[in-house]
Amino acid sequence: MKIDKKTIEYIANLSRIELSNQEKETFVHQLSDILAYIEKLNQLNTQDIKPMAYSINTTNVLRDDKLEPPISREDALVNAPSTMGVFFKVPKVIE
Repeated sequence: MKIDKKTIEYIANLSRIELSNQEKETFVHQLSDILAYIEKLNQLNTQDIKPMAYSINTTNVLRDDKLEPPISREDALVNAPSTMGVFFKVPKVIE
C-alpha cells in the first residue's frame, strides 16, 4: 500500500483531526517507513515456527498472601482532613 498525502488527509478526516502541511509530510514518511518494515516482516519464513500467544513462557511471579492485622479505625481517621464521628467526611458531590 502506498501512503501519500491524500491518504493522510483521508485518515485525518476519518479521525476528525486537523493536520498542518508539515505534519502531513511527516506522517507520509513515518507511515511509509512503518509499512516498509511490515513488508520486511511479511517476507520472513515462519513456516516451522509454532503459533503462540506469548513470545516467552513465563508466568506471573506472585507473592503469597499474608494475613495481617487490619488498620484500626482510629489510625485510619487520624490523617483525614475532616471526620464525622467514626466516618470520613467528604464534600457533597451530588446535588
